[in-house]
Amino acid sequence: MLYEFGRSMVENWFWLLPMLSSGYFLTRMCTAFLPLKPGRGWKLLLYICLSITAAMVIWVGDNNLLFTLLPFFAVLLFCSKGSRVGRISVAAVFFCIMMSVAALLDTYLGELMDKLSWGDGTLYDHLTRILRPVVWGLLYLLARRFLPDKPPQLPARLWWLTLLLASMPLCSLTAVILMPYGSYRLHSDLQFSLAIQLGLAVLPFVLVTSLAMLAAIMMLADYARLEQLDRLASLRESYYQALQREARQVRTLRHDLRNHLTALRGLLEREDMGQAVRYLEQLAGSPVLQGSRRLCENEAANAVLAAKAEEMARRGLEGVFSVALPQALPVAEIDLCALLGNALDNAMDGAEQSQDKRISVRCRVERGLFMLRVENAVAGTLEPDLATTKSDRSAHGFGLAGMREIAERYGGSLDVRVEKGRFELTAWTPMA
Repeated sequence: MLYEFGRSMVENWFWLLPMLSSGYFLTRMCTAFLPLKPGRGWKLLLYICLSITAAMVIWVGDNNLLFTLLPFFAVLLFCSKGSRVGRISVAAVFFCIMMSVAALLDTYLGELMDKLSWGDGTLYDHLTRILRPVVWGLLYLLARRFLPDKPPQLPARLWWLTLLLASMPLCSLTAVILMPYGSYRLHSDLQFSLAIQLGLAVLPFVLVTSLAMLAAIMMLADYARLEQLDRLASLRESYYQALQREARQVRTLRHDLRNHLTALRGLLEREDMGQAVRYLEQLAGSPVLQGSRRLCENEAANAVLAAKAEEMARRGLEGVFSVALPQALPVAEIDLCALLGNALDNAMDGAEQSQDKRISVRCRVERGLFMLRVENAVAGTLEPDLATTKSDRSAHGFGLAGMREIAERYGGSLDVRVEKGRFELTAWTPMA
């Protein structure tokens, strides 16, 4: 009896290896698309969830799928961070991939072995357990070259599109597996046979479609990155054009300097002190003599802030800047420019429609934190996500959700509040 118990324990531990191996390959693939919370515990939780889910027996006509669905989504959402819609989309895609493979192995391998008269139930059980890590290992080796270095980041509108597309294979998977569930109780062999044939057609389609969805997410991330680069280039171009205008003004001033000095000398010789003072005041008020506006040491941030300050002046707004940023920041230039640019765009839109035209901008590094606070007056109601009210949404701000996603991606947060007719946006990220 003790011998049998010991052998049973060895066999149980031995069959843990395929399950843990499947979890390893799936974790490597999943973490390439799903940003996890800081800490090893969250990755361990994801690994355990994927290992158990990969070992789940899923038959066509079995309701195990429903018992697996909710815990799987709950764990993946609980241990990840970033856009909630994006995390649900990635969870749906991986759930379809894992369940379609499990259903194909558990349902059709047994059917094939019965037709060929290969072995008994024990051999079938061993094969289904061993083939799982083989499938996931091969899939990981084939996809490893193409996996992204870090989880893709998409705007909210693209994540919603991804979720809509991912729901199609998820609904197909659920329908084809649960449709013949009642046939076991009704003993309808014809219904079950039709369901088996339908599953053989639909499940490979679900698998291929879900894998294509992962490729689509990567391509959409490339598109979003290029779109952000284009916005950053536009901001830099505005800054460099301003510098070029100042350089041309300096050259013009140098060229006319002798004429200015001659005019001043004539006024002084005539002892027309009042006219001479006014002439000097006009020269002193020239933008050329005021110099290039330098708000901080960080080039990317300074390009955005200087361009937005100039835009504020053109729109009749008063910008109050308190900025102290070093040359190097842990935030990528694209994200930094997107955060600053969209925050100031929203502030200008709000202030322009109100009586108070003042916009307060405070951006600095303090106590190991990068901090941004933008305050402006508001008139009327605000959009729920601070989405731009302009007709050309593709060329303007992407709203509160996009700015919050940037802050949370770097381990920080973004908060907003409206009090006494003034809107305040506060964002922070750790420097480390």
